Order: sequence, then C-alpha cells, then structure tokens
Amino acid sequence: MHRIGLIISDNFQVLALSTLTVFEFANHVYGENFYQPTVYSENGGITQSSSGIGIDSRKLSSCTLADTWLVAGVLTPAEQPASEGIIRFLQTAGHHARRIAGICTGAFVLAQAGLLDKKRATTHWAHAQSMKTLHPVIRIEEDSIFIIDDAIWTSAGMTAGLDMALGMVEKDLGTDIARIVAHRLVMNQRRSGGQTQHSEMLELSPRSDRLQGALEYARHNLRKSLTVEILADAVHISARQLSRLFRSETGKSPAKAIEGLRLEAARLMIEQSRLSLDVIARESGFRDGRHMREVFIRGYGIPPQSLRAGRQQKGAAL
Repeated sequence: MHRIGLIISDNFQVLALSTLTVFEFANHVYGENFYQPTVYSENGGITQSSSGIGIDSRKLSSCTLADTWLVAGVLTPAEQPASEGIIRFLQTAGHHARRIAGICTGAFVLAQAGLLDKKRATTHWAHAQSMKTLHPVIRIEEDSIFIIDDAIWTSAGMTAGLDMALGMVEKDLGTDIARIVAHRLVMNQRRSGGQTQHSEMLELSPRSDRLQGALEYARHNLRKSLTVEILADAVHISARQLSRLFRSETGKSPAKAIEGLRLEAARLMIEQSRLSLDVIARESGFRDGRHMREVFIRGYGIPPQSLRAGRQQKGAAL
C-alpha cells in the first residue's frame, strides 16, 4: 500500500483533486489498491476551494504519515502564503515521505518550507518570475511541465499535475501501467517532464474554424506532403484565402506553421519513444534526418541527437 496525501488550504484550486484520479485509475489497471489517497488540511473539515466548492478533509497532525505528499496550489501564491502549521508539517514530513510534490503554485509552499533550496523546480509560467524574486536560491526552469530533483517533484500548470502523477505511477508500477492509465483517462498523450509548457497549436492560436481545421488536418497528416493547396482543399477554401488566414491569425506562412508542428511532433517522439532519428524524421514529415537536424538547430538551438542524449542521461539519473 502506497499512501498518497493531498494537502489543501483555503482557496485551493479544485483541479488539484484530479491528480488523485490518476492514482484511482492506476489501482484499477493494476488490479489491486496499490494507492490509498487521502485529502488533508491543517484543521480538517470542510475546506473551500477558490471556485467555492467545499471539500471534506482530514486534519494534519504530527502523527500523519504518507509515502507521497501532494500540495495543492492557490490562484495568487505570492499574496496567500501557506500557514506556519503546514510549513512546519512539510519540513517534518520531508524526512519520512518517499517524495513531496507541489502541484502548479503548490511549489510556492514547498519553497516556503525550504524544500526547494538549491534544487531544480518549476511552477506555472505566469508565476515563475515571482518565484524567482521571492526565492532566488531555487533553480527555476519555467518551461518544463514537471521536474524531479531528488525526492521533490514540481509541476507547471494544473493539468501538468496529471502528467506528474502519471510520472509517479510510471516510476512505481512501470511504463505499461502508466500508458494504460493515460489511455483510460483519454489524455491526448503522456507527456514527459522535460516537455515545454507551451504547445505549437497554442502558440499559433487559430481563431477561425477554417484555419483551426487546416492545422488539425496537418497535425494528423504530418507524414504527407502538406502544400497550401492541399490544406486549402481540406477545408474547402482557396489557397490564397488560406494563406491570408495564416498571415493574419498566426503571423506565419503556412510552410513555417507546418514546420513548427513537425518540429514539435519530432521532439515528442524523441522524448517518448526509442525510434531511430531517421524513422522520427520520416514520421514527422521531414525530407530526411539532415533536414530535421537543420530545423531542430534553427528552432531549439541544438541537434536532435543532443536532445536524445540529454533525455537518456536524465533517465539514467532517475
């Protein structure tokens, strides 16, 4: 039995509760109750979330134990620091727990407790600069969706907390269980911790249905030739109209936008698979490995070989 304790406080973000669903589904997939999740607060009883939903919780005490502690965040962490009681508890719990994790701005609570001093950590990108100012000794990596440094885990946004929880399941029960859990939760993909918080589709921010449809068609057909004429035909408008939409809504040409989608797809395959770089180049629609390398250096400043080597080194360190 692996005990999961989720610590909430007044005005916590209710989406933090969704992380417990990952462990619930892991139990179903595993075939027995490996995880035992419990929600705690400093005083116990009903704790109000920022959305007004009250959650019943157990009271923390010096005798409360868990193998994994998760700390929920709040909307304005710099303005709403954690209570001294929770800080003292985490400082003590850190010596007994297998790991402690901050979900989104829950990282601020870990920082208050001194648990992130001189460690790598992340938090929501909108609060990363504030954390750097308040806690300059922490090595903030604001573009990662979750980070593991020794026994301390931190995630970026609230949905990145799901990725972090899946990472814990993978570490505890293996890759196959984690993959099945992700599939049953209908998550688009299981994202590794080093993945950027930003996605190419979000960066492009298509406003019109036609442009969004063209980009979705491209994303699902990256292996194919994707000329502006082919994309325009897929959404039933002229190539000239589609080119204008790309320029006005994304500031990019169709070719540059598609290159960004291919680059992101290739990066994800490098992070999440053992496919050769030549196969990844082909699957993501590049002409060949050399072409992919050129685009990687232009987009990320490093060749794909360096990204793969870095992932392997991090995996070995874990």
